[in-house]
Amino acid sequence: MSKVVRFGILGCSTVANNSFLPALLKSKKASLEFIGSRSEQKRKSYSKKFHCKSFGTYEDVLSNTNVDAVYISLPPSLHEKWVILAAKSKKHIICEKSISTSLVSAKKMINECKKNNVRIMENFSFLYHPQHKMVMNYLKHNKIGFPFFLDAKFGFNLCKSDKNFRLQKKLGGGILNDVACYVIKISNIVFQDVPTSVLCNLTYDKKHKIDVQGSIYMTFKDDKTATGFFGYSNSFQSCYEIWGKRGLINVEKAFNLHKHQSGKLSFSTDKTTKRSIIRPSDQFQLMIDDFSNCISNIHKLNYENDILKQAFIMDCARKSASQKKLIKIKN
Repeated sequence: MSKVVRFGILGCSTVANNSFLPALLKSKKASLEFIGSRSEQKRKSYSKKFHCKSFGTYEDVLSNTNVDAVYISLPPSLHEKWVILAAKSKKHIICEKSISTSLVSAKKMINECKKNNVRIMENFSFLYHPQHKMVMNYLKHNKIGFPFFLDAKFGFNLCKSDKNFRLQKKLGGGILNDVACYVIKISNIVFQDVPTSVLCNLTYDKKHKIDVQGSIYMTFKDDKTATGFFGYSNSFQSCYEIWGKRGLINVEKAFNLHKHQSGKLSFSTDKTTKRSIIRPSDQFQLMIDDFSNCISNIHKLNYENDILKQAFIMDCARKSASQKKLIKIKN
């Protein structure tokens, strides 16, 4: 493999267009080698826009020997098929969240990647933003004392077009796979563990028969608790708050900061409040660079274990919502 990781793209999505591909072009550790789409018009237009000479079908991307890694930006129900095919083609993988629609599916993907000695990462790029690293630094140095409560909110007004995959059950759409996954992820990262119980409530759109709003309540060891609220018909919210014995951390825009936007974070105790403005940063580029370092053997982070933990909690949330009851987890 070349020193620069050469990426192929499976899916000309909005997030690929607005975030991943611009970040990839700026990276010094990775490059754009091939664009794949089912639509001939899309792959040609993306190829022109992002100055990529090679374009074709998904199969063309996977069969190209110049491609080291792929970015899969497809609806969730298609991830398993293309992750497995990419792994069999010896391509490393960054896959959009949610990477799976079940724990069983996630395990199949991880097993295939291990069998073929390729790495796989689920795209939660917000974790690479400097504001999140500042939060983790506060926690590491015990600035707020024992953190016992986390509350997260992520919601917005979705354009409810019948063509939007988020409203199509067969494509793995719905608020849980699309938005609640962020709330679950930050809870898992902050408390550094899977929950001991999960209670999830989902509201369904009658026309599309898909989950469009919900809440989640998770308990963790040592009496830690996380709550989350999410929806497709809400005033915009993208934030989380961590309450500790001696203080409070609040992140005003947590999950989808654009590369030109500043982060805003506050740290409060009974005596003082410190507000920080975090410089604009391209979290997608930082993620791409980190993944490229990993597959170039500069470091070895366990992305796969993170994927399985996330898929496990997501499965518990699905089970809780469908059975309308608290799911207790034996650790």
